[in-house]
Amino acid sequence: MSTWRTLLLRIGDRCPDYGGTTDFKEHIETCYSVIWREFEHSKDGIFELLLQCAEQLPHKIPLYGVLVGLINLENEDFAKRVVDTTCSSFQDSLYSENYNRIRLLLRFLTGLMCSKVILPGSIIEAFETLLSSAATTVDEEAGNPSWQPRADFYITCILSCLPWGGAELIEQVPDEFERVMIGVQSYISIRRHTQDIGFTVFDSDEDKLLEEKDFLEDLWDRIQVLSNNGWKIDSVPRPHLSFEAQLVAGKSHSLSSISCPEPPEPLDIHYTASRGKEKHQAWLKYPQRLRRLNIFSSDKTEDMQPIDRFVVEEYLLDVLLFFNGCRKECASCMVGLPVPFRYEYLMAETIFSQLLLLPQPPFKPIYYTLVIIDLCKALPGAFPAVVAGAVRALFERIGDLDMECRTRLILWFSHHLSNFQYIWPWEEWAHVKDLPKWAPQRVFVQEVLEREVRLSYWDKIKQSIENASALEELLPPRGEPNFKYSTEDSQEGMDGSTLSKEFSSMVRARKTAREITLWVEENIIPVHGFNVSLEVVIQTLLDIGSKSFTHLITVLERYGQVIAKLCPDHDKQVLLIDEVSSYWKNNTQMTAITIDRMMSYRLISNLSIVRWVFSLSSVNQFHISDRPWEILRNAINKTYNRITDLRKEIQSLERSVLLAEEATRKAINEYEAAESKLEVVDGQPVQSEKPGRLKRLKGYAEKAKDDETSMRESLEAKEALLARAVEENKVLFLSLYKSFRDVLMERLPPVSADGKLPKLRTANVDLMAVDSEEPSTMEVDHDNGRTDASQSNGEGVFPRYSTGEHEQWCLCTLGYVKAFSRQYATEIWAHIETLDSQVFAEDVHPLFRKAAYAGLCRLTTEL
Repeated sequence: MSTWRTLLLRIGDRCPDYGGTTDFKEHIETCYSVIWREFEHSKDGIFELLLQCAEQLPHKIPLYGVLVGLINLENEDFAKRVVDTTCSSFQDSLYSENYNRIRLLLRFLTGLMCSKVILPGSIIEAFETLLSSAATTVDEEAGNPSWQPRADFYITCILSCLPWGGAELIEQVPDEFERVMIGVQSYISIRRHTQDIGFTVFDSDEDKLLEEKDFLEDLWDRIQVLSNNGWKIDSVPRPHLSFEAQLVAGKSHSLSSISCPEPPEPLDIHYTASRGKEKHQAWLKYPQRLRRLNIFSSDKTEDMQPIDRFVVEEYLLDVLLFFNGCRKECASCMVGLPVPFRYEYLMAETIFSQLLLLPQPPFKPIYYTLVIIDLCKALPGAFPAVVAGAVRALFERIGDLDMECRTRLILWFSHHLSNFQYIWPWEEWAHVKDLPKWAPQRVFVQEVLEREVRLSYWDKIKQSIENASALEELLPPRGEPNFKYSTEDSQEGMDGSTLSKEFSSMVRARKTAREITLWVEENIIPVHGFNVSLEVVIQTLLDIGSKSFTHLITVLERYGQVIAKLCPDHDKQVLLIDEVSSYWKNNTQMTAITIDRMMSYRLISNLSIVRWVFSLSSVNQFHISDRPWEILRNAINKTYNRITDLRKEIQSLERSVLLAEEATRKAINEYEAAESKLEVVDGQPVQSEKPGRLKRLKGYAEKAKDDETSMRESLEAKEALLARAVEENKVLFLSLYKSFRDVLMERLPPVSADGKLPKLRTANVDLMAVDSEEPSTMEVDHDNGRTDASQSNGEGVFPRYSTGEHEQWCLCTLGYVKAFSRQYATEIWAHIETLDSQVFAEDVHPLFRKAAYAGLCRLTTEL
């Protein structure tokens, strides 16, 4: 017999515990009978698990609401405790700014109202409190419009509760509910339309974004349609209707009064960047959890109302949120949502929207990869074809895809294929070989194949594309090292080869780093010069370390001092990176790993990496390879992670200092109390404590004081390291943006005399896009994901890519300006005054400023 815990967790699921049925009324009756039987013995356990389930299985909130309503008929105190605890948690979440709990707890309160546990008027009061706070926040005089993301979030919370409780509110408190709806409409009329150009997945949608409705306006339209349809909705179960005759006899409880935090005081109103900083902070606190991709045609989801799409998206996002540590449970839950229609396309689109969400997805991309894999296994007859259709649709628009999203898609797709034996109908994409080398579709296929080789081996990947042999041209080289001294083609080569052999024998003889440094300084540099010395040392050490990652680490740890002595400044470190790139020119992965390890050992600085990435040889690869960008991303990530780690360590030390202070205070008080304790002996006051105990207490107090001092010194040391790291970070971003500015100023077309910005995307690019008035050739209509329009042998007429190489280089580079600005916005905003004065000055090209400002979500009119 199933336990009450299992029944409570599995309610609403098609599972053996409920006889394999999905009748909600039967589930509730079964679960309630078992819970009530165990109620007296397990009251507290039931209370805790019920609240936990309501919060972490929010797609079952209507069922849990009815359970509380039925318990309320027999035990009003229990239901009151549920209401009070939920209300208290909701209040705490408002002040701690836990946006997920705010949203879900308000939905649970609404569900309890539907089951007659809470008075409808109390829900209206909670709505009006949020509405009032939102209206005050966007008011120019009384509030702080920079915090509109929080105000929008509050209104979104209100509207998102209405599919669950709108019908009951309009029926029971129509006047009050109408007042709320008018208030929401008034708020939407006074707020600013959000133009998050920096967060668009497709760059070509930027102009369209200015005209389209934002997320809140779209949700309001969906609620209006729901209202006009009499609040009838298919995706939200209404089990309380089956128990209405019973529930109406229960006592309805009222909510405690709720208050919202005041909006922060505005920063310097005379400096326009201050509002940008505040707006960024607000976005971090209250991010938009969904940005729809709309990669499938509307007929794939036409069977559902507009509000049904929103509700199913909420279900899917909540499952992803709460099952992020249980991928198989997540997939199982996603395919068993309580909706009466199919939603595979919407499920795929929602997962891809999270994978490609900007500025960053809620979880690591690997999580979404695993969920997609498990869904393909759970729905083998449907979901693989849907995923294939999504890939084709995204591939069709790859030229418009944001650069960061393109990188994520490449990493996901290569990993996904590695779990399915690298099987893909490559012949459909064989035509990309005939496109220019800078065409985004060609680069995409090239990078996917390169990543696949990393996950497998070259011959395996070559075999996987045997049906599209033309694509072999896009395979990366086999990855063998390019050791300069493997042949002796010239006198210089013979000299270098001899020196390399001698150097190698010294390394194998376990000579110390000091001995080798002296040999280089005395025997190579004076005779052959610095360049030959660097070449011999780096090429030889890399060749010795080329057998495995462990060999590389050992070489760098043992002889890193030789490299550090040889390359102490940025100019020489740039030459060092050149040598690494030359040795591993056939292996992008090993190039990135080696440079990353050298940076870890502080043999190469982040500034040297920036200078190398923006050297002419690397700049020419910006639009045809991810190689320089991967190295640059690694360098900035490592710098950023150092600062993040230091901040975490400082927070931990600050807590430790507080604990040490408390321990010291307690030990001193205990010692002083013992020392002051007296007793009268022979008419004289003497200490009543034994000397041994006093000595021990004094030792404890002194040790606690020493521990506190040590903690404070550690904290001061970490704070000094953080200050230095932040300053280094400032120099890094200044160098990065100056480098971007310089290469772009040389290559961007000039602004026209009338101030019109040059168009980099030509109209001919649309030849590659899908005509919106015709059915998409990328849609999935067959079980294998192939369509009638698919090419089976790679032959046929395909559109050419008409954007020139120069324009494509500009588009790619500007795309990375936006991507880096967006990804590291928090650190960049801290130094925005310096960047404004030294980089984003009036004479900078407006397209460069536009890209950087878009990444920072900053108005382009700001200077």
